[in-house]
Amino acid sequence: MEFIKITSAQNDAVKHLVKLRDRRKREKEQLTILEGYRELTRAVEYGMELVECYFSPGHFLGENEYPLLESLAQKGIPVRELAPQLLEKVTYRDRPEGLLAVAKMRRHTLDDLPVDPKGLYLVAETVEKPGNLGSMLRSADAVNATGVIICEKGTDIYNPNVIRASTGAIFSVPLAECDNESAKAWLKKHNILTLAATPHTDYCYTDVDLTQGVAIVVGAEQTGLTDFWMNGADLPVVIPMLGKIDSLNVATATTILLYEAVRQRNFPGFKK
Repeated sequence: MEFIKITSAQNDAVKHLVKLRDRRKREKEQLTILEGYRELTRAVEYGMELVECYFSPGHFLGENEYPLLESLAQKGIPVRELAPQLLEKVTYRDRPEGLLAVAKMRRHTLDDLPVDPKGLYLVAETVEKPGNLGSMLRSADAVNATGVIICEKGTDIYNPNVIRASTGAIFSVPLAECDNESAKAWLKKHNILTLAATPHTDYCYTDVDLTQGVAIVVGAEQTGLTDFWMNGADLPVVIPMLGKIDSLNVATATTILLYEAVRQRNFPGFKK
């Protein structure tokens, strides 16, 4: 199958891709950029609507790219080849994989979240760094979390760097975006307890019961959780810090807490 090749930086499609690097443009048009074979295949698998796709064969990492492109073209999605320098101009990655697509954003509300009385949820308040948010989504997918709630968002969840860091987990994990008050009301309505890490408690994170319905609540990288969540936490716990540093990266702390819940729940395949 042959595809149209774009070689000019003045091409309207190339100019549009460059504009989508700006968050305001993405949110106005409700479009985002997906990059890489894994991200595109997972987006398609979980029903994301792709608007158009671009590729540069010289950047391919394997042999699966052309079958994917042909399958997208057969679905009626416009597929175009970009000259190598143009792909490097529009990509977010230092080492692009040769595949890039424009996709429609989804709206994520609390109504989209599964309700499970013994569910494992993650609440992320004002997380600012796309890499951290993406890593947290990846960890949430790894433990098969019931859902993730993004509160008072510090970065847009469809930032291409969030998508990249999540390795496509953003498409598989049930998500909601809302304010703090709505999130807390939803959790209380469904009898889901909140857990917050703090140095000001005698309870280690391994000491509390995480087999019940629980939401692990984490906060911004610099300031941590606000008093709104910290003061009302049902399960305040501490993650011991044995060295000189007094806190963990938020994505690392999130993963530790999620996997402690996995350990306690004796998920299949997990050995004590």
